[in-house]
Amino acid sequence: MSGRVGDLSPQQEEALVKFRENVKDLMPKLPANSQDDSYLLRWLRARSFNLQKSENMLRKNVEFRKQMDSDNVLEKWQPPEVVQKYLSGGLCGHDRENSPIWYDVVGPLDPKGLLFSASKQDLMKTKMRDCELMHRACLMQSEKVGKRVEDVVMIYDVEGLGLKHLWKPAVELYGEILQMFEDNYPEALKRLFVIKAPKLFPVAYNLIKHFLSEDTRKKIMVLGDNWQEVLKKYIAPEELPQYYGGTLTDSDGDPKCKSKINYGGDIPKKYYVRDQVVQNYENILNINRGSSQQMEYEILFPGCVLRWQFQSDGADIGFGVYRKTKAGERQKAGEMIEVLSNQRYNSHMVPEDGTLTCTEPGTYVLRFDNTYSFIHAKKVSYTVEVLLPDRKSEEKIQQLESKLESSLTI
Repeated sequence: MSGRVGDLSPQQEEALVKFRENVKDLMPKLPANSQDDSYLLRWLRARSFNLQKSENMLRKNVEFRKQMDSDNVLEKWQPPEVVQKYLSGGLCGHDRENSPIWYDVVGPLDPKGLLFSASKQDLMKTKMRDCELMHRACLMQSEKVGKRVEDVVMIYDVEGLGLKHLWKPAVELYGEILQMFEDNYPEALKRLFVIKAPKLFPVAYNLIKHFLSEDTRKKIMVLGDNWQEVLKKYIAPEELPQYYGGTLTDSDGDPKCKSKINYGGDIPKKYYVRDQVVQNYENILNINRGSSQQMEYEILFPGCVLRWQFQSDGADIGFGVYRKTKAGERQKAGEMIEVLSNQRYNSHMVPEDGTLTCTEPGTYVLRFDNTYSFIHAKKVSYTVEVLLPDRKSEEKIQQLESKLESSLTI
């Protein structure tokens, strides 16, 4: 197989020659089977053939691989047992052009359980190991079919995506994983199919899309109710698990191919190694005895999510969410409608985190309540965010839902 890649302009050919010269000291440090022009072009394309940026990116990658021991991670390192059992995903089958396929199954994933049971470093290293598995699968396919296979197809099954997946520490970790992928495995993604997307998907996507390059975003396809039909245009039925509309099964007939794809699940508390994940809060309130304090947030359109985390010092605190009425509603404008009932939370023992999907626009009020305490003032550390849906993906899902409704009424 040739290490050269055609279809380059004269300027790009010249940039490749210069780039090869600039990084010649790195060549012995690059992964096996990756010391050719095709590999170098990944870094140039990732930085639009900017020589200095491409070189910086590759040098940082060499240092990253050294720190993470990437060259030995498949043979000499195993993720902790809880991660092996409950972190969903896996390689299964190939598309019609021989690219390996990676599945991510989001719904059954237990983000809190994972972060309570394993270190962030172990989770990051596991995802790096998955990237190395995909790279090795590409090399194996290249040898098998006699032509270069360089990128993978990803299928994101987001059925069951819920507010638990928007837990802030989990979103932050996922952002770091995406950044690692973008920085260290450029041009490795062929296309990404999102299937079974619920209404919450645009909010989740909006949280992480800024970690993705524009090129990666263009490769994301959100599929509608005909997702099985679309997948089979790209993947032969015998390469697609029966559970996803194909004919492939495990040797025991399992339609989910669980020998290859891990479907995750709730993590038993016996695996927990910490009581909580340390959180950094943006604000501090001192609430006098017998009083309360509240904050207002303007929600401009339905589908936004209010997310909060808080911790109190020394004793519990009351908390509730309200919406101010608008002109035209039955109640007088400006009155407070209880949306999340006021309760007392033992947030001095276990930090509280929660979310609310706002079904209608308006002014929402988050209220910390200490009116029941006539002795103790309370100190509350908190963070509140308004999570916006990604408008393009929201419109896409609405279009898909409209098509489904139309087909059902015919």
